Amino acid sequence: MTETLDTPLHLSPGQIAAYRETGYLRLADALPATELEAYGAEITRLTLALNTQTTPLEERSTYDRAFLQVMNLWRHSETVRRFVLGRRLASVAAQLMGVEAVRLYHDQSLYKEPSGGFTPAHADQYYWPFASDRCVTVWVPLQPVPLDMGPLAFFARSHREAFGRDLEISDESERLITEAMQARGFALDETPYALGDVSFHAGWTFHRAGPNHSDRPRSVMTMIYMDADMRVIEPSNAMQAGDLAQWIPGVKPGDVAASEINPIIWAADDAVATSA
Repeated sequence: MTETLDTPLHLSPGQIAAYRETGYLRLADALPATELEAYGAEITRLTLALNTQTTPLEERSTYDRAFLQVMNLWRHSETVRRFVLGRRLASVAAQLMGVEAVRLYHDQSLYKEPSGGFTPAHADQYYWPFASDRCVTVWVPLQPVPLDMGPLAFFARSHREAFGRDLEISDESERLITEAMQARGFALDETPYALGDVSFHAGWTFHRAGPNHSDRPRSVMTMIYMDADMRVIEPSNAMQAGDLAQWIPGVKPGDVAASEINPIIWAADDAVATSA
């Protein structure tokens, strides 16, 4: 099952240009449905086993109603490790960022339960103590995601917008960012996903997701990739301080984000060796 996961995927200049213009890219049939179903079963098992959320849905905050969230599953299962450290999606991230090598920040499964709430508008990089914007989140649905299940939706071209970068995900961020994006004419793209479709978005791209109106969980695996030479900055908020301690342990501001749990997944030299 690992052959496709480790086969680099070469983008066209037009796809790279579109990503840099809009702040995101959707790829149809990026991974075979059969592989996603097989790996998805293990990701689901681990998500349920490691989840610590026990509060009834109706009693949770807006954030906690949005999804169940479990990080770094790759450290708990050899099967998930093969999926997360697969070189195919990392090769796409390298092309989009324009870097020679890609390092893993962390993974996270995002399960929006049946009747789960909306995911408020936000930008991921608010949470990350990174010195540059050379970072990408890949969003991999483990089943088709029609509109009624809450597909990830992007405000096109919002990655260059400064307003909202200091907002933590919340009801307030949903209101203020949505109002600002509409006022600036940044259209919301909430295209559904077929099984096999994958999206990539930049750290400062504003995005949201609707509620899950279906009777099935919306199961998604994500990986956050960064430039292998990414340096850490002094955290500017409590979230960044927590992320630095947990996901880049032992690394100090000014150093490369290269702890033992941030392996390099893809490098241009590997691609040359593979094709030689």
